[in-house]
Amino acid sequence: MTTSSKTAVLKIMYALRRIKDMFRENKSLKDPAEIQRNMEEASKYLDIIKRQVVVGDLYKSDKLVIDH
Repeated sequence: MTTSSKTAVLKIMYALRRIKDMFRENKSLKDPAEIQRNMEEASKYLDIIKRQVVVGDLYKSDKLVIDH
């Protein structure tokens, strides 16, 4: 795996972990405004993942000889 693809994977893993952590931390929220704010923040992380996938698809390359 190349360094750039490792970085992309790490960013995606971080964003997914943050989303899961946010839902776990805030599962007892009752205030609709606070719930909405947290949903918007989770949506931002989802957008990060989507952009990273698109960028990763744009710059795919063949495996290097040392990666085989």
